[in-house]
Amino acid sequence: MTSRPLYQGTGPGTITPDGCAVDYYAMLTPHGEPELVHAAVPEAASILELGAGVGRITHSLLALGHEVVAVDESPEMLAHIKGAETVPSPIQTLSLPRRFDVVLLMSFVIETADDELRRAFLRTCRDHVADDGCVILQRKSPEWYDTVDVFERVVEDGHVVRMAHVERPEPGLLNATMEYTVGDRRWTHTFVSRRLEDDFLAAELDAAGLTMSGFLEGNREWVRAVPQVG
Repeated sequence: MTSRPLYQGTGPGTITPDGCAVDYYAMLTPHGEPELVHAAVPEAASILELGAGVGRITHSLLALGHEVVAVDESPEMLAHIKGAETVPSPIQTLSLPRRFDVVLLMSFVIETADDELRRAFLRTCRDHVADDGCVILQRKSPEWYDTVDVFERVVEDGHVVRMAHVERPEPGLLNATMEYTVGDRRWTHTFVSRRLEDDFLAAELDAAGLTMSGFLEGNREWVRAVPQVG
């Protein structure tokens, strides 16, 4: 394990404990994620969205007819969410008195390099999903870890996204720094990410009382799991 902190962030405005810039994330829009989730779950499903941030996905899920409870450890992030119940809490310590049709853990949160933290995330998912429900996780496809390198591209409204640094300190582990520039504002986000092979993730899910049941699309970025019952 690297000795570097798992997450660091810099830039104007509030930076969350995992290094994310609230002001930057508040500018972002969905890119098909809500529709992908909507197509994979029942109509009007109750959804627990873990790590909901500013509601980039939450608001679209609400518009698609779902009931959403949005969880994030950052009150500043949650302040941007309208129309959903919000719960300020770390994912790993969440304990709500109900279960949901769907538990959603997006934004590659599951790829934390802290093994105990990842297992705690999965336990939270199992504790809050209904016995006939499902858990949907978003990860990078394992192959991404072999090919990703520094890059720069211009995206929404002309702002610039750069992967400024990539380091592979050991097999399956990635240290990277992203830079985001919008006008005269600039943020950085440094993170350590763990490659999750299918077999490894299936074993981690199994230990949490969940069974990997498939993928939402061909690139294996979106993983579906169901609870083990009995």
